[in-house]
Amino acid sequence: MSGSDARARLVAELREHALVIGEVVLTSGAVAQYYVDAKRAILRPPGFAALGELVAARAREWGATAVGGMTMGADPIACAALAGGADVKAFFVRKEAKAHGLQRRVEGPLLDDADRCMVVEDVVTTGGSTIAAIEALQAEGRAIVGVVSVLDRLAGGAERIEAAAGAPYVALTTIDDVYPERPDRG
Repeated sequence: MSGSDARARLVAELREHALVIGEVVLTSGAVAQYYVDAKRAILRPPGFAALGELVAARAREWGATAVGGMTMGADPIACAALAGGADVKAFFVRKEAKAHGLQRRVEGPLLDDADRCMVVEDVVTTGGSTIAAIEALQAEGRAIVGVVSVLDRLAGGAERIEAAAGAPYVALTTIDDVYPERPDRG
C-alpha cells in the first residue's frame, strides 16, 4: 500500500468506525457535537495496517529509535509502528509513576540518552495529554524528534504541541478529512 493509499484507508476507517455524532464532553472539558473514538478504527485490521505503515514511515523519516506517548491514546499507535516494521522501541507514559514495582513513569524497554523519541497520540484537541507525555520524557532527558497524531480536531493543539516539543508535529488526518460536513466547521 502506498502512503497515500494507507492514508485514504485510514480516513475511510475513521469515518466508518470512529466518528460518533452527538454531544460529548471532551478531555479538555469542552462540549462538542461529535467525537472521534480513533481506537474503534485503528484496533481493526484495516485501520491498524494503514496506521502501522504511516507511523513506521514517519519514524524512519525522522530517525526515531523509540515511539510512544501517554498510555491508552498512544498504546495502539506505538504497537502499530512495530507492526509496520519500524526499528524502534515502543514505550508508554503513565499519568503518574507507579507506587509499587519499579515505580517507573515511562514503561517498556529502557530508553537511554541516545534514543530519539517520536511521541504519538490518537486524537488531539488542545494537546494537553500529548504535552504531558512530552514533559515526562523531557524530565528524563529524552530527545523528542517529532510528534504524530492519528487525527487532529484543529482546535489549537498543534501549535501548543510544537512549542512544547521543540519539534515538528504531524497529524495523519484531521477532522476536515473525517467529518467535513460537521456543523461547527469554521
